[in-house]
Amino acid sequence: MAKRKRLTPAPGLTAPTETVTPALETKSAFPSYPMGVAPKPVSRAPIAQVAGDAAAQSALDALADEMREARTQGRLVQSLPLEAISERHMVRDRMVSDPQEMASLKASLAARGQQTPIEVVELGQGSYGLISGWRRLHALRALLEETNDPRFAIIEALIKPIDTVSDGYVAMVEENEIRTNLSFYERAHLACEAVRLGVYPTPARAIQTLFANAAPAKRSKIGSFVRLHEALGDVLRFPTAIPERLGLALVAATEAESGFAARLKGALRKTPPESAEAERAALERALRKTPARSATPEVVPGVQLEARKGRLVLTGQGVTEDLRRDLEAWLAQR
Repeated sequence: MAKRKRLTPAPGLTAPTETVTPALETKSAFPSYPMGVAPKPVSRAPIAQVAGDAAAQSALDALADEMREARTQGRLVQSLPLEAISERHMVRDRMVSDPQEMASLKASLAARGQQTPIEVVELGQGSYGLISGWRRLHALRALLEETNDPRFAIIEALIKPIDTVSDGYVAMVEENEIRTNLSFYERAHLACEAVRLGVYPTPARAIQTLFANAAPAKRSKIGSFVRLHEALGDVLRFPTAIPERLGLALVAATEAESGFAARLKGALRKTPPESAEAERAALERALRKTPARSATPEVVPGVQLEARKGRLVLTGQGVTEDLRRDLEAWLAQR
């Protein structure tokens, strides 16, 4: 039988003299740290860091663009110095303010601060022209003068992008029409002043532009008060207190009797009324002295009248602007 040959390991590969059995190791998802040693922050991968920075910058750019657009469009409320606001760059539509309403507004501003911003137009060199918010502006001025509290020296405002003078007047009228109705005389006075300043060529154009959203009947009444302002405006001391019906009756009397306006002016100059009530009483007395008018409107040649459900329709060549005014005056006295 052949003798078996013993195999010997190659040089350098001699087996160790003692066997080492490695200890079993357990792996944890949460590495342990020696007592009192804080773990090092895990740094983000470079690509994630770049993506995060880009997203943050994009959000900031979008916010900046939105803020610029809001300011350009007049939607961004800004805090402005009270002394930087001027209401004299345009004729105001509001001629008087009620003392009780002003006192209530001041109390509200003192207790809760300014809740609604005013509207202004930028005039340059840090100054701003008032468009709307006349009462809020004057209430804050009064509070600052009374208390010397610095919080009343700042007013919240929207800076509106007004392109033309006409746009400014329209914006002022619309704001006051929504918040607090003006008297018919105040509306008429504004239309006349806008014509005097050259903003509009005629009172009719001024009324049509400034009160474009008003009903035709309302614009017609404003036109009647324009004639009242032109006839008696220089002697009336409390014209904003004249009710609609009385104003229309005065216009009708002025146009029906040539000497009525002159006679009424003389009486008001001789004895100037001390209050709105006294002036109203004087105006009503003057109307009672005018010749009695027919209880029904005269038949006008060239006019056909048709009665329909809830309305009367006039047609024909005799239907003119003068006829409309006469009918309005007659209806006002019924």
